[in-house]
Amino acid sequence: MALKSRIKTLLEREDTRAGRICNLFIKGLILLSLISFSVETLPDLDAEVKKWLGYFEVVIVVIFTVEYLLRVYVADSKPGFIFSFYGIIDLVAILPFYLAAGLDLRSIRIFRLLRLLRMLKFTRYNQALDRLATTFRSIQTELIVFGMITLAVLYVAATGIYYFENPAQPDHFESIFHSLWWAVATLTTVGYGDVYPITIGGRFFTFIILMIGLGLISVPTGLIASALTKTISGEDDA
Repeated sequence: MALKSRIKTLLEREDTRAGRICNLFIKGLILLSLISFSVETLPDLDAEVKKWLGYFEVVIVVIFTVEYLLRVYVADSKPGFIFSFYGIIDLVAILPFYLAAGLDLRSIRIFRLLRLLRMLKFTRYNQALDRLATTFRSIQTELIVFGMITLAVLYVAATGIYYFENPAQPDHFESIFHSLWWAVATLTTVGYGDVYPITIGGRFFTFIILMIGLGLISVPTGLIASALTKTISGEDDA
């Protein structure tokens, strides 16, 4: 038990010298792994550099794996840690390496740096996070309903543009599923321009969807802003 307690202190306590050094070491490795991952994407990268970056990634994964297993070992509730936000992030950041999966999820390691807010225990950051959590809890029902409405509008948009544009552009609007990309880009008012309507009906339909999109964007923004204002006002009144 003494060993378990020492490991727990090392991994989870920032108020000890050993804990600070350990956690700074882990955070430094996270940053280095992100830099390494980014460097790998450079075009015409020397083969020797790629090889050494591969070796470095193996070392990083081994260290992170040991850290993850130790965190599971010292957790008061092992299932609680494994299925927590940080536990899932820690696992997802290393699992593809062992599964030899084609999907590279190393970039998700940046979310592990969020532990800094928890471990440094800055009161103002804790209050800000609590405020945000309270805000989203107070409007979670509205956000769920809004999300369902948004999905319904996306489907209607994809269906409508398919019927308008498929006869004229069968290569771009092959099916409703293919049309979903246009629906997302249009409804979010991004409008990448890679796929666009050329028929009169399609253009008029696009105008309607754009107007709906402008309204949809403002709804969650207004909900969150209003709820956050009420939360802050409530704290001030208390």
